[in-house]
Amino acid sequence: MLSSELAELAGVTVRTLRHYHQIGLLPEPPRSIGGYRRYDVSDLVRLLRITRSTALGVPLSALPAVLDDPAAVEELLDELDRQAAAEIERLNARRADIAALRSSGSPPDLPPELSVLRSAPEAGVPEEMARYEHEQLVLIGHLLGEGGPAELAALFEGADREMIERLEPLTARFYVLGPDTPEDEVASLIDDWTTGLAPLSERLAGTPEPDPKASALLDELNEQTLTPVQHRVLRRVLRRLEHEQRPAEP
Repeated sequence: MLSSELAELAGVTVRTLRHYHQIGLLPEPPRSIGGYRRYDVSDLVRLLRITRSTALGVPLSALPAVLDDPAAVEELLDELDRQAAAEIERLNARRADIAALRSSGSPPDLPPELSVLRSAPEAGVPEEMARYEHEQLVLIGHLLGEGGPAELAALFEGADREMIERLEPLTARFYVLGPDTPEDEVASLIDDWTTGLAPLSERLAGTPEPDPKASALLDELNEQTLTPVQHRVLRRVLRRLEHEQRPAEP
């Protein structure tokens, strides 16, 4: 049979046949007087063994040993089984993430655990601030690493609900800060926000210090997204909270 006939019977392309010849996986058959490769049923059988093995995930580099040494098969199957189990676990985790995103209404680019920290749609948050919140949480979720978003969400879940509610009007005041905001309002918001965030800051006191690079990236996002006065207020509040959490010198 010709190359095209063998390829059709095995369900592969002629190009694949040529590749198998080039890497020595499928021996080249003798050519006819006209220069065409002539295959027989033994070539078809070997090609079927190759396609079946690759369908199971056997890499081409391992196929010569698998096809020609039965003792190598068992060890390779154990490895393929481990890989398949890991892939199933990964896919199950992905499905769990998708289910969590659906139940929370969170977008797919945000860790589901952090969706609870977003402002509710009915909160009336300005569009640019809602986008800022979203981008900030995406960055934080990445910087926290595996398990970090869940730990952060747990800190907020354990917080007193009344305290969280007291922060909402402060956040609303922060979002309307602009170049015309009086300085006494700016100073008052810094004081009020520092006081309101102190309990949450105390909860974070026992956690590892953030990586300086992470803090720098968050500050860069804040500078790019917030107005100058908002960025200044946020920096002042964070500095004061950091200062208050430092242990007193003996």
